[in-house]
Amino acid sequence: MNKEQKNQTNFAGFILLGFSSSPDSQGFIFPIFLCMYLLCLLGNLLIILLIFSNTNLLHTPMYFFLCHLSLADLGFSSAAVPKMLYNLLTQTKTISYNGCLTQMYFFVSFAATDNFLLASMAYDRYVAICRPLHYARVMSFKRCLLLAAGSWLMAHSHSLLYILLVSDFTFCSFREIPHFFCDLHPLLKISCSDTSVVDKLLVSEGIAIVLGPLLLILFSYIFIVLKVVKLPSRSKKYKAFSTCSAHLTTVALFYGTVIGTYLRPSSSYSVSRLRVASIFYTVVTPMLNPFIYSLRNSEIHAAIKRLARNWF
Repeated sequence: MNKEQKNQTNFAGFILLGFSSSPDSQGFIFPIFLCMYLLCLLGNLLIILLIFSNTNLLHTPMYFFLCHLSLADLGFSSAAVPKMLYNLLTQTKTISYNGCLTQMYFFVSFAATDNFLLASMAYDRYVAICRPLHYARVMSFKRCLLLAAGSWLMAHSHSLLYILLVSDFTFCSFREIPHFFCDLHPLLKISCSDTSVVDKLLVSEGIAIVLGPLLLILFSYIFIVLKVVKLPSRSKKYKAFSTCSAHLTTVALFYGTVIGTYLRPSSSYSVSRLRVASIFYTVVTPMLNPFIYSLRNSEIHAAIKRLARNWF
């Protein structure tokens, strides 16, 4: 057995380099990310609790999808951040091979679910504004269930495809990942195997998975804008646009970082840019989404007041 084969045979896991090797820097980073993650948990759990405890909200398509989006955001952030916090706290940087693949599976699946749910929410806004007379029929509870179930199913199928391909890779003695979680690009960089097939799939299939829903979102809002500008009343125009503002903000935050990070060959990705972008879509965006959707939402405010009266 040669040296390379021996290294591959004895391979037990990976080393996540994280953000910095300085203990002082890590001690400063830990409380910041801990607070952000706790805000993410509390905000999204509150949204889920509010919607599930209110039958009217649960059977309203916008809030039904928002509930699923909050659940996906919880999983999205929890797939990467707890391990990062543990490594920062204990100064350990290792992750097992199976743990790495498991982390990547859930991270990719929850990210893809976010992607499909945002497209479903855009379609809901299109039907509500452009086809209001048909809204109850088109966006029935059964249709919403099918859209949500399809989002989860397609996302997990998409993630499983990558995991099955990556699980066949071999890794040599160099097993340091310059990231704070197991992401696809860094794993491709340290593999001894031929990654050209996965690299091409990452671009082609990734374009279909990401840009397909994004195009649906863009076309939905083109029709919405064309419809709204024809409304005679300024107050009606404002009301129509205000119902879409939260969703548009979330779309901009999510796709702005994901497209620039993943829709490129692994050979051209930048470690520093990947880290910064990952912070936004794993921590910042899931933390902000509950506030974006509830800040100016009177129905959410009313649900919070009812819940507070029931508890206190």
